[in-house]
Amino acid sequence: MTALINRVEKLIEYLMAAALAVMFVAVFGNVILRYVFGSGIAASEELSRLLFVWLIFLGAVLATGRHIHIGFDLAQRALPAPLRKLCMIVSHGLMLYALWLFWQGSWHQYQIGWRITSTVMKYPLALMAGAGLVAALGMALYIFANLMRALTGSRKAYIPGESHPFHADEETH
Repeated sequence: MTALINRVEKLIEYLMAAALAVMFVAVFGNVILRYVFGSGIAASEELSRLLFVWLIFLGAVLATGRHIHIGFDLAQRALPAPLRKLCMIVSHGLMLYALWLFWQGSWHQYQIGWRITSTVMKYPLALMAGAGLVAALGMALYIFANLMRALTGSRKAYIPGESHPFHADEETH
């Protein structure tokens, strides 16, 4: 399972790099065209916006899986281990609920988006909302897996406020 997760994460990293490269070429090319010829390519803005949304949401999924989102664990560090674990379980439950709400909202926007197209490129706006669906599902899977590790007593559970030596080499892949 770990090998599959690593391959999916590597694929996401490549997709993010490709999106960033396309965004750079589209925006930089458009700036040059506007400066030199006085007009640019209208589609480059829409394309860059779509890719930027996907880039951000895919990055959020990776950050969730690697536990590198911005966090504030000062209060949790002061708690005894059982209360830290309880706090983690409650916060994971709340995050799963929030991701459920996010998924529902993205699903509604996805359904609406198939009937509406973008102004210039004419792609269905469901492609934009699809990023929210993927992000909500990806983050929920990571959070649920970590919650299950904590509930089963696995040493690999990430509990904020505790030191996690096994995460040091995970961040380098």
